Amino acid sequence: MTPQKRLFDIALALALSVLLAAPFLILCLLLLAVQGRPIFYVAERMKAPGRPFALWKLRTMRPAGPNEAGVSGGDKAARVSPLGRMLRKTRADEIPQLWNVLRGDMSFVGPRPPLRQYVERFPALYGQVLQSRPGITGLASLHIHRFEERILASCRTAEETDIVYVRRSIPRKAKLDLIYQAHQSVCFDLVLIWQTARRVLRRS
Repeated sequence: MTPQKRLFDIALALALSVLLAAPFLILCLLLLAVQGRPIFYVAERMKAPGRPFALWKLRTMRPAGPNEAGVSGGDKAARVSPLGRMLRKTRADEIPQLWNVLRGDMSFVGPRPPLRQYVERFPALYGQVLQSRPGITGLASLHIHRFEERILASCRTAEETDIVYVRRSIPRKAKLDLIYQAHQSVCFDLVLIWQTARRVLRRS
């Protein structure tokens, strides 16, 4: 990560933290009233091979059971609350990731931070992809997200979700993440952030 990109991330994260402080507090109180505790979902993700970090989100699902690891597919759809679906649609559940950006675990733009199991299964691929710091949004997030939602929604077991994710999602996302990596700049980041904001506003 270049010093310019890091400075941009810090400045934008601080500005959004101030701007979103009141709405975020209201969301936390609403979640507490409707869903109870915990308000936050904290999960291990990888910022580089062998370098895990704690990813913060607002909780959108009922707490997982002991055998409910892995990416979210149709097999986990029943766990998503009505309020959680709204938070996901507006991406408001990702507001706590401003803390991850300030800590330096993430950037605003980059590959979505993967689960440890996939980094360990595909070390060469993720060794390349994670040369860019993971991001809240990115080229792959913009162009693959709806496709990924659609193909995983039809999965009915964790095993099926894993197979479909590995075969049809990971290669597509990695290809776009590497294209972003080759053309990375603060100006490109601004374009992708604007496109993300516009898409969220349309969906809202």
